[in-house]
Amino acid sequence: MEIDKADSHRMTSRMLKTEPSPVRRVIAPPPAPPRIAFAPRIKPAIRSHGMTMSVRVAIIGAGPYGLSIAAHLRGRGVGFRIFGNPMESWRTRMPAGMLLKSDGFASDLYDPEQSVTLKRFCAQMGVRYADSGLPIPVEVMASYGLHFQEHLIPDLENKSVVALDRSSKEFLLQLDNGETLIAQRVIVAVGSSYFQYVPPPLAHLPLEFISHSAQHHDLSPFAGHDVTVVGSGASALDLTALLQEAGAQVRLVARRSSLVFLSKPGPRSLWHRVRYPISGIGGGWRSCFFANAPMLFRYLPQQTRLRTIKTYLGPAGGWFIKDRIEGHVPVLLACTPAHAEVRGGRIYMQCSGETAQSELVTDHVIAATGYRIDVGRLSFLSEKVRSSLHSIECAPVLSRSFESSVPGLYFVGLASAPWFGPVMRFLFGAGYTARRLSEHLASLQAF
Repeated sequence: MEIDKADSHRMTSRMLKTEPSPVRRVIAPPPAPPRIAFAPRIKPAIRSHGMTMSVRVAIIGAGPYGLSIAAHLRGRGVGFRIFGNPMESWRTRMPAGMLLKSDGFASDLYDPEQSVTLKRFCAQMGVRYADSGLPIPVEVMASYGLHFQEHLIPDLENKSVVALDRSSKEFLLQLDNGETLIAQRVIVAVGSSYFQYVPPPLAHLPLEFISHSAQHHDLSPFAGHDVTVVGSGASALDLTALLQEAGAQVRLVARRSSLVFLSKPGPRSLWHRVRYPISGIGGGWRSCFFANAPMLFRYLPQQTRLRTIKTYLGPAGGWFIKDRIEGHVPVLLACTPAHAEVRGGRIYMQCSGETAQSELVTDHVIAATGYRIDVGRLSFLSEKVRSSLHSIECAPVLSRSFESSVPGLYFVGLASAPWFGPVMRFLFGAGYTARRLSEHLASLQAF
């Protein structure tokens, strides 16, 4: 069945609209806990249990990075087990009806032969696709990820690793069903779920009044309520438009003095293509370097790397969301939340600007304020493992093969960005990661 953008938008709007509630206070759905949420200490005595299984490589996480790595390990004959709910964030944490900012050609999962691409999946399913210029609905991306998993990683185990410890030479893992296993090496590919950032002036609010943008798939509970979205990036802009279309009274508060939207792709002359090439994470020669040479990024000075991760490719919405924001949603620019408190079942939030302060009253605040890497928030890691991890600004120090200071423990995805560049904030980075890490692990197996 062909998915048309306009039809998808109308269907999503009808699905999300509900009758306005007479209750002013919004009881937002509680944050969906990460699949790996509990960290009991694994006792060394576990190794003596007869039912303890052994595996060469354990992969924690079944998003695009975990699945791509698993596909490459299988292609190289490296034994592994992979744990997690496949494409969980894409299916349960991103707002229904959202469109991806990434182009189609940069939205693949990766297997060694590139046999299961998004383009081929869309052709098989009769879904419209273009390498660029045609936004991809998040529902299509989630279905594609499940298709990739079912065809290439059918033995994925939908279980959570609740504890990870290390003995002298091996890792000890405990699953949520009580199973225990020993692994020679472990790859942490949990994505950004653990790293949600809420600004301090808002973080103290009760959970029914404050949430992160990554906690909302179904927006219908907000219909008829007053909602304030804080942020100016793609997540904030997408969420604001979808909330407005779902029947919420929504406003956007952004610390930037203006909103930025990407330009709609169009025909480009040869001269323009040479001067401003397009990469998997954006346009320009700098983006091409970051997208195609993550192995070189790590050799830049530390402060340059850290500054680049924080500032490069700043907040910007997709070109397709601009007309759904401007003229439809009130926007408070150059405003930063300074204080918030609950009075009489509503939030009174003070915002400070360049020249004045303002106060607004709302039922619920959604912080679309991104993510900050902090390995200390990976609750399944034992204290022994955490204390052995070397870090810089809470990010693990990694080798050129993604290995941490704990021998045999690897971190990929967002946690690897300070060492491999901004490409690791995007799905496109899974390709290099899977190739490099599988090559490294296969070489170890050879000896």
